[in-house]
Amino acid sequence: RFSVKTLIDRSCFETIDDTSPEFNNFAAILEQILSHRLKGQITWFGYESPRSFWDYIRVACRKVSHNCICSIENMEHVGSSRAKGRAWIRVALMEKHLSEYISTALRDFKTTRRFYEDGAIVLGEEANMLAGMLLGLNAIDFSFCLKGEGLDGSYPAVIDYTPYLKFTQSSDSISSDEEELRTLGSSGSEGSTPENIGPPFITDENSWYNKCKRVEQKYRLALEQKGYLEELVRLRENQLSESVSQNKLLLQRIEDMDLAHKMEKEQLEYIIVELQDQLTVLKNNDLRSRQELTTHLTNQWPSPGALDVNAVALDTLLYRKHNQQWDEKSFQSLDQLSADVSLSQSSLDPGHSQDGKQDGINLLNEGKEDTPSLLGLCGSLTSVASYKSLTSLKSSEYLASPTTEMTSPGLTPS
Repeated sequence: RFSVKTLIDRSCFETIDDTSPEFNNFAAILEQILSHRLKGQITWFGYESPRSFWDYIRVACRKVSHNCICSIENMEHVGSSRAKGRAWIRVALMEKHLSEYISTALRDFKTTRRFYEDGAIVLGEEANMLAGMLLGLNAIDFSFCLKGEGLDGSYPAVIDYTPYLKFTQSSDSISSDEEELRTLGSSGSEGSTPENIGPPFITDENSWYNKCKRVEQKYRLALEQKGYLEELVRLRENQLSESVSQNKLLLQRIEDMDLAHKMEKEQLEYIIVELQDQLTVLKNNDLRSRQELTTHLTNQWPSPGALDVNAVALDTLLYRKHNQQWDEKSFQSLDQLSADVSLSQSSLDPGHSQDGKQDGINLLNEGKEDTPSLLGLCGSLTSVASYKSLTSLKSSEYLASPTTEMTSPGLTPS
């Protein structure tokens, strides 16, 4: 109680930081309270190793909203468990949430029972008053450096009782205590009299001065809180403006990506249309090439009349070779052989007349009379069936079939 009172009184005149002896004494007292009868940690071999109060705070204060547990765990210059606990005290005071942390930890009775032995201060009835006493520290603006020597966990916390042995209460504190006593007296029973309060500590001459000082103190406190709230609002406005600018950038990026997607889609559609046009042109060229090839093959194919005479000459030559009649009477000289060859070539000419064909037949008939065997042999190539088998070799798709049947008079077997 004394440490909290002196700390509040000192905050009226100067800012509380690490160099303030009142704060160092308060931090040492709070550390001693949280470390009183703290159980050690049992190791694998059964030995009990010392434990810091930070291990208890880290587990019991997880349920506090927007807690600073993770940020203290990730601090670079704080390594030991005791140093992390001291850093937590300073951060909680700057956040004005120390009483909330303590009350949340004390409500978790199972965790508190697991970390502390019987007779500990945090397990007693006085622990419930601890959070209420720390609630008054929320009106003080603290400023600490978390990299200073105060966070060194190598030395224990030492409590200096000297300021409390010679404690002198200031006039502001006396006036506030008097007002509290008057309030308690007015809220009590009707039989209570002012004599129960005790003799007055100040005279009437100084009462107005004390009231003026108290009003001035409240004004300074309100002014400091107003400055803090204005700074907090300014910080939130900056964060809001940054969020709005980031949102605009994200929207612009989304629009750019949408536009790029549309352009890419249009390009792909244009490419597809162009490829379809090229495929159509290639199909047309292929069809035209097929038609030209068909026309060329049709023009190069010999006529049916030429095939008929050529078949007669071929049958005659095969028949002579078969009967071994290649003698001097058949071909007396090379001139006659060339004449026969020229006769066969002239028979393949499309412009040759029907008379030339009849002369060739008569020439063949002069060498050998028509016999049934010869007629059968010749008829096998010049008959209607032979002609149909020859025309079947032609493709009906590329070559036109003849409209009339070609027959050779005098050569078709009866």
